[in-house]
Amino acid sequence: MSSLDNALSPALAARQEAHLYRQRRTLESPQGAEVLVNGQRYLNFCSNDYLGLANHPEVIAAFQNAANQYGVGSGASHLVVGHSRVHHELEEALADFTGRPRALLFSSGYQANMGTINALVGRHDFVFQDRLNHASLLDGALLSGSRFQRFTHNDPQALEKRLCEAQKKSPDSRKLVVVDGVFSMDGDEAPLKAYADLCQQYGAWLMVDDAHGLGVIGAHGRGSLEAAGCSLADAPVLMGTLGKAFGTAGAFVAGSEVLIESLIQNARNYIYTTAIPPAVAAATLSSLALIKREAWRRQHLQNLIEQFQQGLKGLPFELMPSHTAIQPLLVGSSEAALHLSEKLRDQNILISAIRPPTVPEGTARLRITLSAAHSEAQVQQLLLALAVVADDIHL
Repeated sequence: MSSLDNALSPALAARQEAHLYRQRRTLESPQGAEVLVNGQRYLNFCSNDYLGLANHPEVIAAFQNAANQYGVGSGASHLVVGHSRVHHELEEALADFTGRPRALLFSSGYQANMGTINALVGRHDFVFQDRLNHASLLDGALLSGSRFQRFTHNDPQALEKRLCEAQKKSPDSRKLVVVDGVFSMDGDEAPLKAYADLCQQYGAWLMVDDAHGLGVIGAHGRGSLEAAGCSLADAPVLMGTLGKAFGTAGAFVAGSEVLIESLIQNARNYIYTTAIPPAVAAATLSSLALIKREAWRRQHLQNLIEQFQQGLKGLPFELMPSHTAIQPLLVGSSEAALHLSEKLRDQNILISAIRPPTVPEGTARLRITLSAAHSEAQVQQLLLALAVVADDIHL
């Protein structure tokens, strides 16, 4: 064993001992309500394919046609020779969908968040973030070297206290407030309108990561900002991902002409990264058309959420408060969460056990995600399986 292995091995052993070791599953089928893993078929309740578009025939056909036209790889970054016509069409379509002047494609949500935060603030500025924000948002603030402060989850009063202190201390510094629209592990929604009002009051900018809201919530599926009634002036920076409700891959930032041009000039994660394949952009254009055309997907998903919540009553599970497709069952210990996940897998139900450090210590959970691809019968099968394992909840 090398000196490197000797140095790393104890930490791996400690993670296994604490029931925190992460392992990958090998998928042998497309995403869907049912998936094939290691030769076994499961009902899938842990995918972010909220609208069931990742394996939609129209999306697949758009991908294949674009691959025939543009090839497989984009070959370069957007600023060199990797920005194709279909990339540009997608940016224009996303801008129109979100009601903003411009949109800019990134190769992943992580890169979009890191690049945007670092392009907007620096060492003498302030960044305020919800304690439960996604890791990419937290890492972006840390890397920026800004004066980074976290506030209590979904607490406008806590944010106002931070903003007031910053205004007194350094009134000319930039102040960026960053929140998830829908929190990925809890499924609850940020009080965006209250945050927008505070930002207006204190001269701050609001950035919303709507990875888990875009396409799913809002009257037209335009996400958390639509649902909250927030305008471009309320939240000048919107980040959305394409690998969840859109069923493809990549991400974008939408905002004003000046914001997008500033990111093109200054966001290192945009400048120095190979563009997503043109075929992925074409597939996303197809999935966006489906999101706009097939509102029944959102309605069916909402019906399934209500069915699940009603069916869970009477079972000894603590369902965290959420009206979104993310329905987490709070378990507590990592050992118990793993045990329940394994017991459900024995019944051909696939649900991930989410453990620290992804969630705070003592709040390990089963993160159940529902999709428009599920049927009412499949959700009922999930409820029956949960009833079977209910006796093990306090292991």
